[in-house]
Amino acid sequence: MGHNHSHDHHHTSNTRVLFWSFIFIFSFMIIEAIGGVLTNSLALLSDAGHMLSDAAALGLSLLAFKIGEKKATQDKTYGYKRFEIIAALINGIMLMAISLYIFYEAFQRFSDPPNVSAGMMIIAFIGLVVNILVAWMLMRGDSKENLNIKSALIHVFGDLLGSIGALIAGALIFLFNWNIADPIASVIVACLIIISGFRITRDAIHILMEGKPDDINMDKIIENLATLDGVSDVHDLHVWSITSEFPAMSCHLVVDDTIDRDRLLRETNEILKGNFNISHCTIQMEGLHRSIHEESDYCD
Repeated sequence: MGHNHSHDHHHTSNTRVLFWSFIFIFSFMIIEAIGGVLTNSLALLSDAGHMLSDAAALGLSLLAFKIGEKKATQDKTYGYKRFEIIAALINGIMLMAISLYIFYEAFQRFSDPPNVSAGMMIIAFIGLVVNILVAWMLMRGDSKENLNIKSALIHVFGDLLGSIGALIAGALIFLFNWNIADPIASVIVACLIIISGFRITRDAIHILMEGKPDDINMDKIIENLATLDGVSDVHDLHVWSITSEFPAMSCHLVVDDTIDRDRLLRETNEILKGNFNISHCTIQMEGLHRSIHEESDYCD
């Protein structure tokens, strides 16, 4: 019951933060797009384009949390929690796609840098303040390790860097008339964004492929379970994530036929919860003279 209460609290908090983040980002995106057109700044326009993706990413993340709250059914026994990972995957792909577009536009401008108004600095500064506010809102929650929140936060950090890049470019244009600083700033920000987008996409695919959570050591689990009284072997061990904050595990324990299996099951669950933060696990116990298990390509 405590686990469900904590999970519901995180979802409510995340939903509220994502909603207000979406409002702030979407509102300023309109202002920045208008400013980019008026000042002829690619740095501002690319940042506005990234903010548009941010608004979509935050909206998608918000939708993912709402869908993830739906209860489990007979068809979807884990409910819809995996939709959060699908949303993170889409966000990661969007980050990389936007970066490629910024690269394309920037290289077009390298050969013939257009005149850019240094007034872009005013809009870039406002954008910096907005992005710092939204990043602070997303970081102060309890679920910063949630991949869906992390992907939204990476979008916002990308915008924050874009605003800094536009400010630096605006200063160089104002002081030295270096219009080429505008596409250079765009390329630097795009490089940082595409790296983050790749990492988010990789992590989402890892979870969708039932990969092991990075913070869990399989050998340590086997070592801990093997020390329990009556356990002679641990095999068919699987650890995966339903979503980024919901690890699950299953394994077979070969036990002495005279052992109290209820007591052993309780001790096993206490170890998994206390040492590895795994609350959802399926343990199958087998006698020493078992015949139900055949060798396979499972992780032993």
